[in-house]
Amino acid sequence: MATVTLKGNEIHTLGNLPEKKSKAPDFELTKNDLSTVKLSDYKGSRLVLNIFPSVDTGTCAQSVRQFNQEAAELENTIVLCISKDLPFAQARFCGAEGIENVEMLSDFRDGNFGKAYNLDFTDGPLAPLHSRAVVVLDENGSVLYTEQVSEIVDEPNYKAALEALMDS
Repeated sequence: MATVTLKGNEIHTLGNLPEKKSKAPDFELTKNDLSTVKLSDYKGSRLVLNIFPSVDTGTCAQSVRQFNQEAAELENTIVLCISKDLPFAQARFCGAEGIENVEMLSDFRDGNFGKAYNLDFTDGPLAPLHSRAVVVLDENGSVLYTEQVSEIVDEPNYKAALEALMDS
């Protein structure tokens, strides 16, 4: 179990993120049109998994905006913004914000993504939402970089995530 904080108060996740150089766990998530997408659908592309509790919070929304801006400049890289928000809420946010360079995906159906990546909070006021994390994958689905953000209200280290792509 990983320990993080929410405004200084300890809360816990199911476990640790996948190890660097390991094969990323497969997943099935829901797109805004309610279709299903799998990790294997992205084979051949590098992925930045921007994972967060809810796009309806300031820090989560900012992470989507920031990666949307940064993603426009990346070659062969797709940013997947993943939460348990309903696809309708994700689509509404993107439409209102003019977000076009990231894909919003929802784990609302069965929560298996959060379980496979050990992201779900097990206690605290945000249980069972996902913790804030970034996982970067290469074209073959191997983990290049992970960050479990230690304080939920803080933004991820965008620069380190993007540098992991440059180093690969």
